[in-house]
Amino acid sequence: MKKGTLLAAVAIALSAACNEKPEEKQEETRTSMKIDYPETRKDSTVEEYFGSSVADPYRWLEDDRAPETEAWVKAQNEVSFGYLEQIPYRDALKDKLTQLWNYEKVGAPFEHGDYTYFNKNDGLQNQKVVYRFKTEGGSMDKAEVFLDPNTFAADGSTSLGGMSFTKDGSLCAYQISESGSDWRKVIVIDAVTKEQIGDTLKDVKFSGLSWRGNEGFYYSSYDKPEGGSQLTAMTDMHKLFFHKMGTPQSQDELAFGGERMKRRYVGGYVTEDEQYLVISAAESTTGNELYIQRLNTRRQPIVSIVTGFESDQRIIHTEGEKVYFLTNLNAPNGRVVMARFPNLDPENWVDVIPETENVLTTGTAGGKLFATYMIDAVHKVFQYNLDGEMEREIELPGPGSVSGFGGRWDDDELYYSFTSYVYPGTTFKYDIATGESKLYRKSAVDFDSELYESKQVFYTSKDGTEVPMIITYKKGIELDGSNPTMLYGYGGFNISLTPSFRTSSIVWLQQGGIYAVANLRGGGEYGEEWHQAGTLMNKQNVFDDFIAAAEYLIDEKYTSAKKLAINGGSNGGLLVGATMLQRPELFAVAIPEVGVLDMLRYHKFTAGAGWHTDYGTADDSKEMFEYLKGYSPVHNVMEGKEYPATMVMTGDHDDRVVPAHSFKFAAALQEKYSGNNPMLIRIQTNAGHGAGKPTEKIIEEYADKWAFCLYNMGYDNLPAPYSAE
Repeated sequence: MKKGTLLAAVAIALSAACNEKPEEKQEETRTSMKIDYPETRKDSTVEEYFGSSVADPYRWLEDDRAPETEAWVKAQNEVSFGYLEQIPYRDALKDKLTQLWNYEKVGAPFEHGDYTYFNKNDGLQNQKVVYRFKTEGGSMDKAEVFLDPNTFAADGSTSLGGMSFTKDGSLCAYQISESGSDWRKVIVIDAVTKEQIGDTLKDVKFSGLSWRGNEGFYYSSYDKPEGGSQLTAMTDMHKLFFHKMGTPQSQDELAFGGERMKRRYVGGYVTEDEQYLVISAAESTTGNELYIQRLNTRRQPIVSIVTGFESDQRIIHTEGEKVYFLTNLNAPNGRVVMARFPNLDPENWVDVIPETENVLTTGTAGGKLFATYMIDAVHKVFQYNLDGEMEREIELPGPGSVSGFGGRWDDDELYYSFTSYVYPGTTFKYDIATGESKLYRKSAVDFDSELYESKQVFYTSKDGTEVPMIITYKKGIELDGSNPTMLYGYGGFNISLTPSFRTSSIVWLQQGGIYAVANLRGGGEYGEEWHQAGTLMNKQNVFDDFIAAAEYLIDEKYTSAKKLAINGGSNGGLLVGATMLQRPELFAVAIPEVGVLDMLRYHKFTAGAGWHTDYGTADDSKEMFEYLKGYSPVHNVMEGKEYPATMVMTGDHDDRVVPAHSFKFAAALQEKYSGNNPMLIRIQTNAGHGAGKPTEKIIEEYADKWAFCLYNMGYDNLPAPYSAE
């Protein structure tokens, strides 16, 4: 563990290096930067796994309510922010990010009842505001505020978690999240007068809101943990409730779940025609059971459609007795099928849009099916009728990502958004009958797309698998190995990383930086087979893919090991933690965010047990335990190894991936690493896993991230020829 006086050491490092070349300065800075880390108490906790004893000396950090943990967080933040404050251009980066963020952001409109609604952020508001105007005779410039989440909390840490209107638009139920927690409250208002109706519902989690007429709505939740921390205690029995308006929450009807049908994740919604209640139930993040209930004046039984968890399916449209599904049952890339109620078993399914070699997602609107295909991690969209006849391909601005191809069945038009790494999110209005797209709203961000380019490459992983990666940079950049580069990845849970513009990345690109995103196995870019190739005993494939991406960037002279940073969040935090330990010589900087870092105990907290289909658990078998222990970041920090400069990032209210993962990993790094690189942990207070984070905190985080990267790549000043001015 390194000892010394932080401020004096930083000042010496900066003054001694001011006239040196970046590469020379980097080594001097790392040698001179001595950090006095807080002492982290070790206890004697040991756990037995299949005859093996595993020490867990920082188990006490799992108790987020303990004064000792609170004191540890405070002490770590004092060191981390003390270090960051000494980076000479940290404030310049924050100022530039603030300037870039300060533009009006307006979402696509949507109609309910007599009103048209839209979301807008004036620029630097912590939370977006919901506005509305009268559809007949009104206009956007005459809109009034409908909901302003910025008034929910003085520091902007309470966010709007979603809204649901009755079909006639007269009532609105909305969720709020406090300090980024997954636990939500639900408030119902008269959508015309905006006055609250009834009591606030509490302890709602992982839930949508779906109205059954104006009578009430369905929502999902767990029993609130008793006798333990609400932010860390396990939640594994999800329930679907029906809340009847005018009655207390204590009288809400259990519609599905509970002891007789115990499932970890349960959700339900009423179809657009209000004829059916659809219920999805799952034990993990992969695979779901599907149920349906006919809604009429008499109580009807819940009918099982698909049992077991070997496939994913959802109902996308109902029309009388015809029910349309999107499923990957016997079709890893997805297909659309139809069956007639009540004979909805898979043996009665008829293909409407058969499986292809590309991954399919679908939406419906205006009497049509919209098929979005993912081809090498970019989107193409086709319009079909209900008979499965393709009517047209929708022309997009270029390679990128789309969202919004869905709406009401009687709509004449819809709004969709298109984006890429160099194309700021832009909204188009689409005429469903003619197929014509018109620009609705262009992003006002200060970014000249013509100055930048994104290039897709394919590189070879360790086992010979070809993996795609998109690399974004300023045109004219020299491939001489000197460019600061950020490599980002995720690789899990069937989640696909498709091109998306980020205002936060403009600053990085302006510094001559390269931003690379690798589409690793474990994701969904090539369907369920690609996903499964990065799960369980195949998880090492994901790390190998990420390592191979880094090697490609170095071999092709985009960057060098001294200029390469890696970043990822959640499952991506695990990715960064594992790869920085396995191949530390490849990276200058590692930033694991809200990461799953203790692979032996992740399933003991909140809903973590639901991730077992991707990871397996240490309780499954001796083989699985040994495999997990073999890459678990908390358990693989070694003494005597030269690790990259590391800034672990988490939120103290993260109840998705509890912060104890990050606490224990940082403690292990600080204990065992004896080199000169910083091993910091930046803990955001009153923040969770990421959703609903205030703009102010987002800007501060990115300023610190970019500053930490550039400084530990050897830059005393922002890289020439670009600056943050």
